[in-house]
Amino acid sequence: MTPASATSSPRWDTPRTLEGADKERATLVFLVLSGLFVASLMTCNLLFRKFFTWELGGITFEQSIGLLPYPLTFLVTDVISEVYGKRRANQVVVTGLVASLLTLFLVTVGSAVPAASWSPVTDGEFDHVFGQTALAVGASMAAYLLAQALDVQVFHFWKRVTEGRHLWLRNNLSTVPSQLVDTATVLALLCAVGEIPWERFGTLFLNGALFKALVAALDTPLVYGAVGVLRRRFGLQPGQEVAL
Repeated sequence: MTPASATSSPRWDTPRTLEGADKERATLVFLVLSGLFVASLMTCNLLFRKFFTWELGGITFEQSIGLLPYPLTFLVTDVISEVYGKRRANQVVVTGLVASLLTLFLVTVGSAVPAASWSPVTDGEFDHVFGQTALAVGASMAAYLLAQALDVQVFHFWKRVTEGRHLWLRNNLSTVPSQLVDTATVLALLCAVGEIPWERFGTLFLNGALFKALVAALDTPLVYGAVGVLRRRFGLQPGQEVAL
């Protein structure tokens, strides 16, 4: 495939308008990234009640399984922010909120409907696994809105300051603080409603902060790789965005 060619070298802050097949491909990539974002967010909400321990370099991490897919949401929003712009990134954040509300509604309905006598999963088993999903989604939504909004805003702040250069800087300086805010918010809310004892807050926050900072550093090459592929494919200058 031949990359889209530009007739000039526009400024980094001048969006590139695509036509024909290039526009269709750019739209498809945006939809795929949005799907990855929503799927990761929903997985976090459904898996949060199982916790694990992980030994790394003498440090023992104690965290929810729901933490594992969550960094992918920040990676995706950073790629979307870089390639498609702030407005599209915010649209994906709103889409995630709507999906969370729908998940909360469907799980609530599922809990209210009595299980058949032959059902492989009883009411008690269903409620044991999903009974606290309402709390999880409620806490997650509050933390999610705050963290993702902060991530998008901070990412584009540093993009303006650096004039489209130093992708690694805005990737890390937006993701790390946003994930710390998310961790503190969701843990505080879950402790407040009694899902997690308060004495676990400090350990879980410290573990989560270290884990997320490590993941944020490790995902930088992935962000560079994804953005690099899209830049070449759509003929973008460093820092330039696609206008959809």
